[in-house]
Amino acid sequence: EPLHTGNFYYKTEFSSSASTTAVGTVTSRGTRNGNAVVEKDLLNHEDLAGDRGMIDDIFDETYREKEGPKPPLRYVWRNIILMSLLHLGALFALTLIPSAKIQTLAWAVLCFLVSALGITAGSHRLWSHRSYKATLPLRIFLTIANSMAFQNDIYEWVRDHRVHHKFSETDADPHNAMRGFFFSHIGWLLVRKHPDVIEKGQKLDLSDIKADKVVMFQRRYYKPSVVLLCFTLPAVVPWYFWDESIVISFFIPAILRYTLGLNATWLVNSAAHMFGNRPYDQNINPRENPLEYGALGEGFHNYHHTFPYDYSTSEFGWRFNLTTAFIDLMCLLGLASDRKKVSKEVILARKMRTGDGSHKSG
Repeated sequence: EPLHTGNFYYKTEFSSSASTTAVGTVTSRGTRNGNAVVEKDLLNHEDLAGDRGMIDDIFDETYREKEGPKPPLRYVWRNIILMSLLHLGALFALTLIPSAKIQTLAWAVLCFLVSALGITAGSHRLWSHRSYKATLPLRIFLTIANSMAFQNDIYEWVRDHRVHHKFSETDADPHNAMRGFFFSHIGWLLVRKHPDVIEKGQKLDLSDIKADKVVMFQRRYYKPSVVLLCFTLPAVVPWYFWDESIVISFFIPAILRYTLGLNATWLVNSAAHMFGNRPYDQNINPRENPLEYGALGEGFHNYHHTFPYDYSTSEFGWRFNLTTAFIDLMCLLGLASDRKKVSKEVILARKMRTGDGSHKSG
C-alpha cells in the first residue's frame, strides 16, 4: 500500500457542454453479499491528475532524504526584522480599532477577502493545481488580488506549493511540518531553504505558468504592484473618501489586514498539518482542521492532499468554503469553467479504504 497517495483507480466523465468535470466516478458490480467491488480497469491516480496538463502536485514516492547530518540553519535577518516589525505594527493596529470608523473596518474586511481570494482561488486552486479554468478578465482580477495579498508572486508561490505537495513532509518540502509548528508556520521564511527544496523546485515543469502572460507580467512588475495594491491603495481609500486619520488608514486596512492574511495562510501549513482528524487518508499528515475553515475553505486539508485536483478542496460544497462559492459564481457568469470534482462514490470508497474512521461520527 503506497504510504502517501494510496493510488486509487478512477474513471473520468467529460461533458463538453458542462462547466464541471466529474472525476473519479466508480464503476462497480454487485456481489452475492451486496458489496460493491471497484473495477480495476479504470484510469489511475496520475492519469486523472494528468488531465489538467500536469502532475507535479502528486506525491513522489520515489524521493528519499539524503543520509547524514542536516545542513545548518542559515538565518535571513532581513526577513526576521521585517516580520517582527510587521507583527508589532499589527499589535499596535489592534489598539486603534475602537477609534476607527465603521467604513474603515468594513474596507479592511473587504481588502482581506479580496486578497485572500487572490491566494485561494488564484495562486492555489487555479495556478498551482489547475483545478478549473479562468478567462482573461478573471485571471487579471485574481492577479491584482494576489499582489494585494503579498505572499510572493504567483510564479514563485506555485513553484513552492507544487514542491510542497510532491515532497510533502520531507526535506524537499519548503514548510515541512515534521520540523515543528513554528518552522512550518513562519520559520521557513526566516531561514535559507533546504538544498533539496531548491533542487526539486528547479526540476519542476512550470511551462504552464511561464506560458501565462498575466502571471509573467505580474512577476516582472511585482514589487511596484505590491507597494500600490498591498499598502498604498488600502491606506489611501479611507483617508481620501471618508476622512479617516492616516495612521488608522495605514495600520488597520494595510498592516493588520496583511498580517492576518499571512497568518491565515500559514495556519494551513502548520495547524492543518498537525491538529485534526484524517477521514480520507490516515497515512498522511494533513488534517481536517476546524480552526482553518476561516481561511475561505482551505482547512479541509486531509481531503486536499488526498485529492489535490478537486477545485473545491472539500466534499462539502459551499460549507465554510467561500472560495468554492466564488469559483461557482464565476462559472455562472461565464468567467470560469471546467471545474474538476471528485465524485461522492470515490470519496466514500477512499474513506473506507484509507481513512481513520472519523467520518462515521460525523
